[in-house]
This record gives sequence, structure tokens and C-alpha cells, in this order.
Amino acid sequence: MSNIFTGLKVIDCATYIAGPAAATALADFGAEVIKIERPPHGDPYRYITLMPGMAVSEHFYCWILENRLKRSIALDFAKEGAREVLYKLVKEADVFITNYQPQLLRKFGLEYETLRALNPRLIFAQVTGYGETGPDAETPGYDASAYWARSGLMGIIHNAGSDPAQSPCGFGDHPTSMALYGAIVTALYQRQITGEGMKVSTALIANGAWSNSCQIQGALLGAKRPARWSRSNNINPLVNHYVTSDGKRMLFVFLVQPRDFNNLCEAIGQPEVASDARFATPALRTKNSEALVAIIDNAIGGQPLEEWRKRFAPRDLIWGQVPDLDEVAFDPQLEAAGVIDTIEDFPGGPQKTVSNPMVLEGVHKETPTFAPGIGQHTQEILTQAGISEDEISRILASGAAVQGS
Repeated sequence: MSNIFTGLKVIDCATYIAGPAAATALADFGAEVIKIERPPHGDPYRYITLMPGMAVSEHFYCWILENRLKRSIALDFAKEGAREVLYKLVKEADVFITNYQPQLLRKFGLEYETLRALNPRLIFAQVTGYGETGPDAETPGYDASAYWARSGLMGIIHNAGSDPAQSPCGFGDHPTSMALYGAIVTALYQRQITGEGMKVSTALIANGAWSNSCQIQGALLGAKRPARWSRSNNINPLVNHYVTSDGKRMLFVFLVQPRDFNNLCEAIGQPEVASDARFATPALRTKNSEALVAIIDNAIGGQPLEEWRKRFAPRDLIWGQVPDLDEVAFDPQLEAAGVIDTIEDFPGGPQKTVSNPMVLEGVHKETPTFAPGIGQHTQEILTQAGISEDEISRILASGAAVQGS
């Protein structure tokens, strides 16, 4: 069955997450993606789950997530023959994705100008840490340093008296991949009109700033930020988290005043709190937040989560459960909403995976396949590129390309 991007040829010449995840999303909708890896170890992201702090597993689960539906060719760009192979692939490609630093692109002859000369219809898509211009343009950056820390997100997301939190793996890379995907698709649309390819890019810091843009816009206009607060002395007790009698945590997001406050007081069985002079206005609820949080704490802690679900629903109170990761992974709503898909050819039997977040009416996503080994498809890709058997043997013998398993 054909798909939106059936026939689209994509070269994923990137490492880690942001670039490769954009290629994954294209593959989900039918694109053919060739993953370029440098031998002998391939993309360092293969082994990220071995780092201290990552959940321990026998599987390289991050690699499995990010590289479904791809074929891998191992090319050593330090050897001239590898570059010639890549150039041959580029001539037939529609999209080239990379996150190589500018100095590496120059070193290996992979700059946009070089590849465009080979294929004027090529969409050259690049992820950088800090943008393409300015003093930090060639500074390397991960999502934790460029998206999370430098954008100001890390600096604002912590309570009074506590240290800033570190971001989890892929926290900034995945939204950045969606920005790159959007840029690629926009460029493909432009190519339909002009017949010409183009260079598109996005930066981790730009996506961090976009995520933090409400606060940055306020700072640009001189807005004065309030002092930091804690959960028990929250500046807004109606946007806060509380723990039920069965140990479940609920995040309240009660924004409509005074309706939500009145409905909350009814739901917890204390309608008189709504008329308490200490809590008559949002400003007074801030001033007396410690007392109000204590009242809500005591009430919420007296009943299990399911009781609060029943009481809040008819009162149109918006809240969210704060589950642990094991609960998230097996949340039936995720599967019902198409967020979870299945890798049918997973070694040992089918296993679940996370789909990209886009849903297009009448369009199916490709059935995920297991992520490839390093250079697993090298010989196959070389043959399909029209390279003769003798030439393939010479390239493999030179080490410019490596056949994996």
C-alpha cells in the first residue's frame, strides 16, 4: 500500500536523536530512509542506554525507538571511496539530514553547496546546537545543554529552595525533530512549486526558546517575575499537585475563576471554603496559600484517586494524574489514541514502541520494523545504487564501506 512519502528517498547522515527522529517520522509515512553510520562503532546513540542514570535493560531501547524502518550503511568518511559512495546516493536522494558540526561537514565535503551541486532538487536539513550564525555557531551542544539549560527552561523549573532539575534523555531532541520535520515538509512543498531544493535548519536552542517563549517574551517586555514558591506555599494553590489516599498524585489545572474554585470546594465536600474571606479572590488565595493548600491536602488525602475522578468529572475540573513511567508505558489511553505501536519483527516476538505524534485522517503509518545493525544493509544499498560487484568488492576491501550483520 502506498503512503504519503512512498518513493521519497532520505539520507539520515546524523547522530543521536533530533535529526534521526525527523527521518523516522518521514519513514513512518512511507519514506525510504538510509542511515549512514561511521564504522566500527556506528552512531554513538546506539549505546546511550549504557550511561549511568539510564534505565537498565538488555535492549538498546533508545536505538530501537529512533531507528525503526531504516536501513544502515557503514561508511568511513576518512576514506575517499566512502565519500564517492555517499555522493552517488545523494544524486538520487530527496532529503539529506545531518547534525554534523560545520567543521566536520567541511572536512568530509558534505556542505550544502557541495551536495546541491550534485542534486539541485535536494532538501538539505540540518540540526545545530546554537544556530548557524553568531559566536556559538560552531559550538557543539546536546539537548540538555542547548535546549534545556541555555534556553532558560532549566533555570525556571524548580521550586523555592531546590536545585534545578536535569532533563531526561531526548527531552529537547524530540520536539526539535518535529521542527525539522516541519521544515523538511515545507521545503518539499516549495520544491513542488519551483522544482528546486533548498537548505533548511533548526537549532536546539531555538526550540528551547520556543518552548520557553511565553517567559522570554515577558522578559523582553520587562515583566517582573514573582518569587519562587514551593508546593506547600504555592503562588496559585489551584495549579498545584496533591496526593490521594492511595498514594496517587493529581495535578490541578483550575484556570477559570471563580467557577473552578467554587466547584473544587463542592467536590471536596467543603462548600463553605469558597466563601471564606481568606480565599475570596485570587490575590487572597496567593496571600493565604499555605492555609488553602493544607485544606486541599487534607481533603484530597482522604479519598482514593478514583473517587476524585468521579467527583471532578461532572464539575468540569481539569486535572491530570502524575503516574510513574511503568504506568505511562501501559496506559490504555495511549494505545487507544494510537500513541503506542508494535514492532512485529522484534527478536523474540512483537514489542510495543512509541509512534510519532502526528495523526493524518485516512493515512496509515508504516508498521515499525526493528532498528538495523551497523552496516547491516551496506552491500544491498551499494548494489541498488548501481555499483558493480567488482567495485563493491574493492570498496569493502579498502574499508571505505563495511558490511555488518
